[in-house]
Amino acid sequence: MEQERSEACAEAYGIIARVRVAMAERLVGKSEIVDAILTAVMSEGHVLLEGVPGLAKTLAVRTFAESAGLLYKRIQFTPDLLPGDVTGTLFYDAATGSFVPRQGPVFANIVLADEINRAPAKVQSALLEAMEERQVTMGDRSLPLPSPFFVLATQNPIEHEGTFRLPEAQLDRFMLKVVVGYPDESEELDVVLRYADSAVLNHAGRTRPSGPALAPADIVNLKKAAQAVRFEKDAAAYVVAVVRATRPRLDAKDLPQSLRELSRYIEYGASPRGSLALYRASRAAALLAGRDYVLPDDVKRSALAVLRHRIIPSYEAEADRVNSDAIVKGVLSAVPVP
Repeated sequence: MEQERSEACAEAYGIIARVRVAMAERLVGKSEIVDAILTAVMSEGHVLLEGVPGLAKTLAVRTFAESAGLLYKRIQFTPDLLPGDVTGTLFYDAATGSFVPRQGPVFANIVLADEINRAPAKVQSALLEAMEERQVTMGDRSLPLPSPFFVLATQNPIEHEGTFRLPEAQLDRFMLKVVVGYPDESEELDVVLRYADSAVLNHAGRTRPSGPALAPADIVNLKKAAQAVRFEKDAAAYVVAVVRATRPRLDAKDLPQSLRELSRYIEYGASPRGSLALYRASRAAALLAGRDYVLPDDVKRSALAVLRHRIIPSYEAEADRVNSDAIVKGVLSAVPVP
């Protein structure tokens, strides 16, 4: 059993290295996006990418899809988008006298929901069944989605005109929320030197990476390797303790003073779905770090992306300008490490 786990993880390390090299052919930096996508692949999760325009979020998703040879569809969310534009609709076939499903762009391996907060809630909710159940219902039929399937969504955090806030129920469906920041000076210089020519820039994202980096069998092997990562009971208990600490418990007498102080900043905390997501993300983090066992540092490294969108700050937090990232960091500092 131990030998099988070691072999599965060793194979996964090689796959991960190939993907990172293939992504680097187009991307400068952005290791957090690459690792988030790989985590989603290994854990069958979905990722929300938040950042201002021009930070290569769409390019990263397209690069991964093409380097993996997966079916990729992009949906540009706009205020006039309809649910059927995402999932597809039934149309009447006069030849057969019956209604036939016409599949929408959600029937793909990788679906990029670009600027997801620009569409109204009715359209956003059209993704809910697909993200959770891996199927789409049309009339009296339930149509399965391709496997693998995961949604990578982007949103702009600074532009609020013509946008619609994502409902909490949909935010909870995303395993990870990655905040994409500006590149550092050396990375930005590399971007300028590499893509300064406008002709090159226009086609930078259209040339395919040199050779496939990921085969369908590799995706299966990555999932198996992630499941084989050793997760000791103490580390799993630490995951649960971190998630439970995000829930307000002002009256708990056994709660440390630091956590009681944080509780007043939390209106609602993460649900058990957050515990499962943190558990799976920690396994993937260990594998990405080249280990077949989970350390508390893997939990800490994954916690921000897993929990930041699952915590609803209280009015007092907004008044004191304490956001969910600060709350998660406070929880990690307060919860004892095993």
